[in-house]
Amino acid sequence: MAITLDGKQAVSASGDKTLKLWDLATGGEWAKLVGHSDEVTAVAITPDGKQAVSASWDTTLKLWDLATRSELATLTGHRKSVYAVAITLDGKQAVSASEDKTLKLWDLATRSELATLTGHRKSVYAVAITPDGKQAVSASGDKTLKLWDLATGDVVASFGGDGVLLDCAISPDGVTVVAGGRLGRVHCLRLEGLETGEE
Repeated sequence: MAITLDGKQAVSASGDKTLKLWDLATGGEWAKLVGHSDEVTAVAITPDGKQAVSASWDTTLKLWDLATRSELATLTGHRKSVYAVAITLDGKQAVSASEDKTLKLWDLATRSELATLTGHRKSVYAVAITPDGKQAVSASGDKTLKLWDLATGDVVASFGGDGVLLDCAISPDGVTVVAGGRLGRVHCLRLEGLETGEE
C-alpha cells in the first residue's frame, strides 16, 4: 500500500495480480491496474503522485502512469520474486529487494537497471532509502540489516539481528532506522555507523 504525498489517493497491491487506485476522500475504487502475471507484493508512488512502481512474484517491477492508468514499462533483471520497492524523494530512481538475495537500482526516466547490490546471503524482504537519496537500508532473511552506498553499490555497514528481519524504515530526518522481524523484536538504530539505539 502507498499513499500520495497530498493524501488524496492510495494504491494497493494484491494477491490477485492487480493494483487498485483509491480515492481517500470517498473511499471508493476508481481504477484497476492489470499487467503482472503473479501476486503483486509491493508498490511505491513517486513524490509528484504521477507514477507508481509495483513489485511482484513474477520477478518483475512495473512502472505505471496513474493519470492514464497505463503501464509505462516492465523492469526485468531479478531472477526470483521481488518483495519490496522504494523510490527516492526526487522521483528519479527506485531500489528493489528480491528473493534472489540482491537489490537493484533503477533509473525511472530511462527505465533501465543502474546497478545490482550484492551482499545478502538470503532473501531481501524490505528496503528503505535515505531522504537525500544517497543510501539505502535493506532487511534480509540472513538476519542482517545492511546500509548501502547507492553511488558505488558498496555495503557501508551491517547490523546483525537476532532473527530474520522482514521490514525496515528510515525516519524523515534520516537519523534513525527501525527494523522488525519474526521474533517480534523492533530494533531502533542510528543510521550513522548503525549503532544500536533504544529497542
